[in-house]
Amino acid sequence: MAKLRFVQGPVATAATSGLNNTVRTVRALYEADPEIIHAMLPRPLVAAARPEIFLQFAHVAMHVTPETTIEIGALTLGVMCDYEGTPGGYVFHMAMEGETVVTGGRERFGEPKKIAETTFDKNGDHVRATCSRHGITYFEVEGTIGEDQGVPAPFEEYFYCYKGLPSISTPGEFDGDVYLTRLNWKRNYNLRRKFDGAIKFHESAYDPLVDVPIRRIVSLDYVEGATNTSGQLLRTVPGEWIAPFWVGRNDAPTNPGVDIALAGAKAA
Repeated sequence: MAKLRFVQGPVATAATSGLNNTVRTVRALYEADPEIIHAMLPRPLVAAARPEIFLQFAHVAMHVTPETTIEIGALTLGVMCDYEGTPGGYVFHMAMEGETVVTGGRERFGEPKKIAETTFDKNGDHVRATCSRHGITYFEVEGTIGEDQGVPAPFEEYFYCYKGLPSISTPGEFDGDVYLTRLNWKRNYNLRRKFDGAIKFHESAYDPLVDVPIRRIVSLDYVEGATNTSGQLLRTVPGEWIAPFWVGRNDAPTNPGVDIALAGAKAA
């Protein structure tokens, strides 16, 4: 008898409750220029009342099966927004280790994941983490874990993505429907402490986080605990709504971007 593993064999019934992880995470909320916030949001998402960006760097232990755990580093940034009364973040950048977790998230949920090299070093209360692609370290966070902020009650937070197939023949269009999706991330943290540190973005034509600069840190915490991640389709959207933003999923170092006029002293 011959074995052929290019066809799926018998598998156990898949769990529907999402993937269970344990994490050590630096979480931040920072204020950005409102003009940039509005320029970054695809329809039908609506900007939140305050022009803020969610940022998270996580060291994740993914418990795929009782016998299998995969450890990765993951960087996520999202524009705070709202969809039909449910606040969340539009994910415009996701970078992490591992081909399987990257391709799985892109194809299943529409997450804009990219393969990256990450570091996460924790020595006592000192933490330093980095994210690099194409030999460029374009993100780093470093600081000291500080005072206890109290363990938060379990909560759920939401992030929005778009899922589609770029056209095989016509750039800027899509083959088939494009979907707005929502990531549902249940958090059960057993530790939350203030993080006294700094976040730095460095120039990279492949991952231009410097184009969304930090104007003011709103909150910065270090947390540990468990998470459960899942997602859902919300609706179809016209492809032209997301087409200008699709470039963020790819490596496009020759993309000139667009010019955004900033109000007041920030434009100086």
